[in-house]
Amino acid sequence: MSVKFRLTLMSFLQFFVWGAWLITVGNYWFGTKQWSGEQFGAIFSTLGLSSIIMPAITGIIADKWINAEKLYGVLHILGGLALLYIPQVDNPTTFYYVIFAAMLCYMPTISLSNSVAYNILKSNDYDIVKVFPPIRVWGTIGFIAAMWITNLTGNKASYNMFYLSAFAAFALGFYSFTLPKCPPQKLISDDASVAQKLGLNAFKLFGTYKMALFFIFSMFLGGALQLTNMYGDVYLSEFAKVPEYANSFVVKYSTIIMSISQISETLFILAIPFFLKRFGIKQVMLISMFAWVLRFGLFAFGNPVDGLWMIVMSCIVYGMAFDFFNISGSLFVETTTDSKIRSSAQGLFMMMSNGFGAFFGGLLSGYVIDEFFTHDGVRDWHNIWLSFAAYAFVIAIAFAVLFKHKHNPNAVANVSH
Repeated sequence: MSVKFRLTLMSFLQFFVWGAWLITVGNYWFGTKQWSGEQFGAIFSTLGLSSIIMPAITGIIADKWINAEKLYGVLHILGGLALLYIPQVDNPTTFYYVIFAAMLCYMPTISLSNSVAYNILKSNDYDIVKVFPPIRVWGTIGFIAAMWITNLTGNKASYNMFYLSAFAAFALGFYSFTLPKCPPQKLISDDASVAQKLGLNAFKLFGTYKMALFFIFSMFLGGALQLTNMYGDVYLSEFAKVPEYANSFVVKYSTIIMSISQISETLFILAIPFFLKRFGIKQVMLISMFAWVLRFGLFAFGNPVDGLWMIVMSCIVYGMAFDFFNISGSLFVETTTDSKIRSSAQGLFMMMSNGFGAFFGGLLSGYVIDEFFTHDGVRDWHNIWLSFAAYAFVIAIAFAVLFKHKHNPNAVANVSH
């Protein structure tokens, strides 16, 4: 079995674990358990909180003490145990703590999986820039496969989604122990300061106007990243309450419809080098922000019959909205920060967007939906999506006015090749 195939399987399972429940948990929460929306927002905030707390800690452990592939395996097994327990939970508070435990284990494995793959590919003399992207694409395929299985087996509102996720986590956990060894690199010296060990020295970037503004906007836009993961499948499923849509394809196969978003991701990744070289990072990030406006706006006016094209188009636009922000933002950090703090700066970008942004986005969206857009247990999806679209629009306009950046095609070309 080749190294590339083994890493492809690892990538597939890595995101299969997540895809089995992330998009459909809202159906379980609102439909099966009938718990409140404000508390549901807190559930998704655990992704952000875990992204703030754990990656730096596990990075230090893998750098200094434990083989990365073993730490990776242990975390998946522990996360699988938490997922396995979720079907036994009968109140939202306990659910929060159990899913938080699962996310404390899962979220750091996203970066660890990259570290393991890079380490193994380098030790086998592969060209990482050429070989890694096709391996990583299988992660998105794994996410899609899990979504389809959950939907087609009739479990998009069932606790079985957590059993499926737990089984995949156990399989990946034990499988990781068979991977080639990735011993600690000991890149961090023993006499390094606590700030250096935790990557906190990158925070000095907040001392410059451009970088401070970039990170602040990353946080605000990060608040939008999980909104359709949180509510998209619930929104489509709740068309079942409207008699004319109750038996529509969209209601029955809402998770499959939502998977168009992930399929779109794989396609837009290929377009990023062209857009970056042609338009520059600021313009590409603006395209992403206005794509978020379209993503939410099309959902606001879509329906399963004559408005189906808007729902499908919203899912297609998602690939542009998600990829253009994450990858162009990462490249901006790569091309504008000192090499000595570049890794820490990348961690800071992820912390602001997928950490603080997702954390506050999850909490506040749950509160806003529950407080202003839910009446007698019925959610006003039209105005929910319009409010999200307005939020993204305000961010886009503010970014266009406040953020100054001169496009350098050569800098982008050097990084993307």
